[in-house]
Amino acid sequence: MTNPPTDPLSLEERRRVRDAWAETRRRIAALEAEAAELLVAQIAFHDEDVAAAPHHRDAIHRSMVAEYATAARLSTGTMEFAFADALALSTALPRVREAFHTGALSSSHVREIARVSAIVDEAIRNRVVAPETMALLETAVLVVAEAETAARTRVHARRVASALVGETITERHRRAADERCVTVRSVDDGLAVLTAILPEWAAVAIADRLSQLTRTVIRARDAAPARDSKAAGAAGSDEASDEATLRRTLAHDDLLTAHGVATDRPCGETRSDTKISSADGDTYALDPEAESLPADTRTWSQVQADLLTDLLLTADPSAVEGEGLTGVRGRLQVTVAATTLARLDDRPAELDGHGALHPDIARALAGRDGGWTRLFLDPHGQVIETDAYSPTESMRRLLRARDQHCRFPGCRQPVHRCDIDHTWDHAKGGPTRVDNLAHLCRGHHVLKHPDIPEAQRWTVRQRPGGVLEWRSPLGAVHTDRAPRRVAFV
Repeated sequence: MTNPPTDPLSLEERRRVRDAWAETRRRIAALEAEAAELLVAQIAFHDEDVAAAPHHRDAIHRSMVAEYATAARLSTGTMEFAFADALALSTALPRVREAFHTGALSSSHVREIARVSAIVDEAIRNRVVAPETMALLETAVLVVAEAETAARTRVHARRVASALVGETITERHRRAADERCVTVRSVDDGLAVLTAILPEWAAVAIADRLSQLTRTVIRARDAAPARDSKAAGAAGSDEASDEATLRRTLAHDDLLTAHGVATDRPCGETRSDTKISSADGDTYALDPEAESLPADTRTWSQVQADLLTDLLLTADPSAVEGEGLTGVRGRLQVTVAATTLARLDDRPAELDGHGALHPDIARALAGRDGGWTRLFLDPHGQVIETDAYSPTESMRRLLRARDQHCRFPGCRQPVHRCDIDHTWDHAKGGPTRVDNLAHLCRGHHVLKHPDIPEAQRWTVRQRPGGVLEWRSPLGAVHTDRAPRRVAFV
């Protein structure tokens, strides 16, 4: 069935609404930039007050934050970050500041860039890198920030900072590891928030293993009714056949009379007692749990919470079970230089999709895993080849290394939760080659499916270098480039 084309006037109106919304968002960003400038002016007042009363520096700062937080009805933490971002813009990030004023960057983008700039700023103050390094960071990050979401900007900015000041990143990770802890906070109604501050690699692995276990539980639960129905149908058919045969053979036999089970309960009614009686007066106990089981209606989040509880309350940590690295069964994708594995240097590795990873952790993980693949990069940091033996598996490994996440613009769903999709439909002659394959999550995969009505269907074509060019139903073109490995030479 062919869908009638959308009326041209209707399409034009839809585009007008979309463009007006985008322009409004740009103006909001520009206003946020103006608000940041006002915070810079307040920081100048703050510095004057501190100069006049240096012994009250902390009180002056707290009072300033409280003044603005209450005026804007924001939390103290949010206001602290706003002042920190404004200070970074005014002192270290002139090009980001300019892009913010034009609306090319949102406040979320600025926040991610400002956070990462603190790493480079620390390295500059400690004379680990030259002052010009901040400009390099700004230039490298802006290329992505002006075309990508804040989440993707964060990952890219971390990579850039790691490449520029690797030693500082390693030291920061080492210090931060000392802050790991677990806390509990009551939220009333019998619930509490359990917070764990962990190394990022461990937290990612834990989250992934929980997701795998949850998926297994829900799939088994959803498949059970179908299995039971099929088994009951088969059993019912066999019993009906056996009963018919028995009735024909023993039509007048006493075996078919007098030995039924006594019951005055309508069919389908729930039994309230725990015994049944035979016609002879004998009684038999029932297993109340076997009588009926409540249906499992838990949501994904509830199953995850229950699994976490079960694992923590029933697990027995011991030397027999091994340390955390040995027990990791969650999936991690790590990129590390061969020279780092060989201990020729201590350059940070990369926990793909998240950021820098301490080289010692990368070496420890590498020693416990047999699934490592050597990657060949072009001068721009793009993966172009892998030396895995099997052609099919090597293509999958290369695509995982190239894509890292769903290739729909802005999506951050990791590759192990995505499908490998033929950009040019295989059923229509599309080849199974790396330059015609890309990872798409289920939610975005269906957007290009032929079953989607034409008026809502997205189209995509793959350009050289793994660049995907998406076209929306309203005709907007969005380009998604494969994440690049960051290297400065």
